[in-house]
Amino acid sequence: MPAVERPVVAVSMGDPAGVGPELALRILHDPQIDTCCVPLVFGDAEVLRRVAQHQHQPFAARVVPWTQWRKQPAVPQQPTVIDLQAISAGELEPGRVDRRTGHAAYAYVDAAIWAALHGHAHALATGPIHKEAMHQAGIPYPGHTELLAARTAVESAYMMFVSRQLCVSLVTGHIGYRDVPQALSVPRIVEAIGLTAQVMRALRGREPLLGVCGLNPHAGEHGLFGYREEEELILPAIETAREMGLHVQGPLPPDTAFIPQRRRELDAIVCMYHDQGLVALKALAFEDAVHLTLGLPIIRTSVDHGTALDIAWQGTAQGESLRQAVLLAAQLAAQQQREPIRVES
Repeated sequence: MPAVERPVVAVSMGDPAGVGPELALRILHDPQIDTCCVPLVFGDAEVLRRVAQHQHQPFAARVVPWTQWRKQPAVPQQPTVIDLQAISAGELEPGRVDRRTGHAAYAYVDAAIWAALHGHAHALATGPIHKEAMHQAGIPYPGHTELLAARTAVESAYMMFVSRQLCVSLVTGHIGYRDVPQALSVPRIVEAIGLTAQVMRALRGREPLLGVCGLNPHAGEHGLFGYREEEELILPAIETAREMGLHVQGPLPPDTAFIPQRRRELDAIVCMYHDQGLVALKALAFEDAVHLTLGLPIIRTSVDHGTALDIAWQGTAQGESLRQAVLLAAQLAAQQQREPIRVES
């Protein structure tokens, strides 16, 4: 896609029965976002109008049917809604898990991925989906990360979360605890460290200092806990990363990796499994953290929260996470236009 003054950020609306529609409406009318990028929301215009009327919000964005835009995907100059018409607003019940909303959410993100892959958007930011609703719809992916990996034909994709208080990346994602040790390998840990360093270098404008957590309590205590994963997997990966010129500390005992002093010293922390990083991150930055997927050929950010069905369409949802996701996507896209960076492995 040719360089432009304001990058185009494709935004998938998320599950229409959740808070995604009201958050998307705010993105379409946010002056700061309009200054730094052009939001291209993939969703249902009828749903957005119904939510806007319900909450007495404006809805003045340009609307283009998906079937029309896919044939002639012109670069938008103003906030625009690509109307998938995936679900009827009249049959939609906010706050309810439904296979139809799961199918609609999948349609939105699938179209937004298509736009980014084909160069019609500079980056992608995704709203919250409901995994149970997508499962009921027969969608065979446990989450966005796995869907993105499949759609972009990459073997490995990694979850990273960025906030002012803490940045973490995950070597493994949505798998059970008993499966984590078998999913770890030296090459996978090295790749996660390297991709994390790339993003932090782009965000910080300098070489970052990374911490890498151990897997077991107290980082294994030299084999006392666990099955020597630290000695056989994590430490060799750290040594390889150092040989690549990266600045890395570890293996860090997980129970002290996130104390204030560590957070001041380190730019990001690489964690071995999902909750090892996200318990700390969500305790510190639940409202404003942004999910960034590493290892893809496109820039992709996302909210760091779910569909919040219990407060859907009530106008009380905190929209800062999606807002920050769009701003981060725009920042990375603009930098990529100035100085191309590799987000992929």
